Amino acid sequence: MNELLKKSALELADMLAAGQITSVELTTACLDRIEALNPKINAFLFIDREGALKTAAEVDAKRQAGEELHRLAGIPIALKDNMVTRGIPTTCASKILGDWCPPYDATIVKKIHEAGLPVVGKTNMDEFAMGSSTEHSAFGPTLNPWDIERIPGGSGGGSAAAVAAYMVPLALGSDTGGSIRQPGAVTGTVGAKPTYGAVSRYGLIAMASSLDQIGPVTRTVADAAVLTELVGGYDPLDSTSLNEPVGNLVDGVETVAGTKSMAGLKVGVVKELSGEGYEADVLKAFNATVKKLEESGAEVKEVSCPSFDYALAAYYLIMPAEVSSNLARFDGMRYGIRVEPSEGPVTAERVMAATREAGFGDEVKRRIILGTHVLSAGYYDAYYGSAQKVRTLIQRDFARVFEEVDVLVSPTAPTTAFKFGDKIDDPMAMYLNDIATIPANLAGVPAMSVPNALSSEGLPIGFQIIAPAHHDLKMYQAAALVEALSDDVAGACPASSWEEN
Repeated sequence: MNELLKKSALELADMLAAGQITSVELTTACLDRIEALNPKINAFLFIDREGALKTAAEVDAKRQAGEELHRLAGIPIALKDNMVTRGIPTTCASKILGDWCPPYDATIVKKIHEAGLPVVGKTNMDEFAMGSSTEHSAFGPTLNPWDIERIPGGSGGGSAAAVAAYMVPLALGSDTGGSIRQPGAVTGTVGAKPTYGAVSRYGLIAMASSLDQIGPVTRTVADAAVLTELVGGYDPLDSTSLNEPVGNLVDGVETVAGTKSMAGLKVGVVKELSGEGYEADVLKAFNATVKKLEESGAEVKEVSCPSFDYALAAYYLIMPAEVSSNLARFDGMRYGIRVEPSEGPVTAERVMAATREAGFGDEVKRRIILGTHVLSAGYYDAYYGSAQKVRTLIQRDFARVFEEVDVLVSPTAPTTAFKFGDKIDDPMAMYLNDIATIPANLAGVPAMSVPNALSSEGLPIGFQIIAPAHHDLKMYQAAALVEALSDDVAGACPASSWEEN
């Protein structure tokens, strides 16, 4: 493997700025590794060699001419395949979209192009972001580079696997109930969900609009911070966009990383996000890092958020309700595939039914049906209305505990990566993977996963940091401290025999 690929994005950025390497050289190295490993790992659904190299050459020419460039200009990046990209297939890992090529760019894609980052391709995911293992992709699962018999998490397993396998230094994912953070935990990568509205969702194909949030997937906290700075900020095209600056995240991260201290930081350990159902190795690693935080000068106390016990149930009522509304647009009439009934009259209703039957996978159908049910007359108040009341209680619990502490911490996921097939036929067991990540989405607060340690089986374990809304800097600083105190998991994915086979 080219040694360049083991470096962080900011290290590579410094090398580009110093003229030690070119973007074409770096992008070619990434593309060569992607094309060598992707047939096995299946992290990418589409690879844009021509487009990426064109952007890289343009950046090199501008740098040679002395033009002022973004710090990340020339650094290759991958995009989760639910972010619309003009002229490039965007499928949401679903058959129903076929090889649809959008006629416009998402706001975050436009910002990436303007900053000069070569987009190397679109990454695999659970269909329409519905899943925790990337086993629900219509184009086959992505494999975990740490152990190819295990899942890479979901729904953004493709982005996490691409970063973990050194295919690319940067990627973007979307997080609805943990779809950036849970893959981060099981692949040893950094994954962050910014405050809801901090990054534009314009051009993100919606799963659940009040929960979805785009965020970075990287190997270091500093890389995640600089990528968030790039894609974040107000967007008039997104009605939920926050009209406030992202802030200087990188300087705050680098200060903490240098001192390895945040004296006086008040850390709350969430009582409800540990215990029964959490693997022993996960709890052991979590408790060890909490102790290190305390030894570094942090004030640690246990806090209780009783409503968190109901978060999973509330999420799986609110999210399917929004899914049933958002996916109604995929009807076989305007774009994507069109399937006509095999017999009988060809009416609009029958074409829609045939298209959705052929185009949607089992998990998508399950959530559409559940969402339609909870929104139906006679059940709306009992289910959807009650779930929204629980959501309010969760927001109040967050507000209460954040009066006592600066950040909350917990394990990111209750287990390490499980083997393919272990939970695919048990939806409830699959849903429980997001038990620790869901509360942050329901409340709209920022949360991120940082590599923490390795289990007794040599598998990554993640550590979650949650901060109050609008205080992403505080989250990033705490994450930088955890990163500095934890075992070197990020960037430690072992070279395995599967690379040669």
